Amino acid sequence: MRVSSHIASRLTASPDRRKRTETRLLPEEDVTFDLGGLKISEGITLAVIVNPNKPNGGIFDMARLQQLLCHRPNTRFLVDEAFIGMAGRSAAPRVPRYANLLVPRALSKAHRLAGFRIGYAILPEDIADDLNGHNDAYPLARPSQAAAIATLLREDEIRDRVVQLRVWTEALAAQLAPLGVRTYPTRTYFFLADLAPHDATEIAAKLRERDILIKPLNDPMLGPGFVRITTALPEDNRRFIDALREVLAGE
Repeated sequence: MRVSSHIASRLTASPDRRKRTETRLLPEEDVTFDLGGLKISEGITLAVIVNPNKPNGGIFDMARLQQLLCHRPNTRFLVDEAFIGMAGRSAAPRVPRYANLLVPRALSKAHRLAGFRIGYAILPEDIADDLNGHNDAYPLARPSQAAAIATLLREDEIRDRVVQLRVWTEALAAQLAPLGVRTYPTRTYFFLADLAPHDATEIAAKLRERDILIKPLNDPMLGPGFVRITTALPEDNRRFIDALREVLAGE
């Protein structure tokens, strides 16, 4: 097992780049999913599991991953753990036992290093050697390396902050319920919400006029009401709730 600075992109692909499949998490199932039910078509060489997932912030039971790794030895499984600092159990300890497991992790989320553009991946040795030998287009800056080391040495502080963020997130979601907004279970600092029957893009535009940003998903398979909402400080969350109440009343 070796570590590579390369972070793979999020996709599910086969040798024929036109052949891609996806497993959608359904609102009627609270956008949750049992990995034991994951179906992978023949010919798929790379399957990506994002844990915790976005835009809903849920996590998967990674105990199911072992069965997938054993039954599909010719498929590489990339477990994207960009948000693992928020919740969930890392798949990284399994990498030494499975030649088809890759675990990249960005430090831009719980570790708050988005501007430093840094992360790492834990990979089978041959893959890490290949990536490290051909991945010199974007060398890491020394300040980024120093920041990454510093934050990794302060995991206790990060865990405390994560607990506080989840408390604020749960409180924010609870305040949306009286407004008729449905929210979905999350383990991170953001969550999926449905503003239906309102149009999320229109609501987001009116909130933007009040300097409040939410992200409409514009996903035709979900519906026009779906947005991703990210928690802020309690006083900012209150301002958001007040503004949303006014906007919805105007609708």
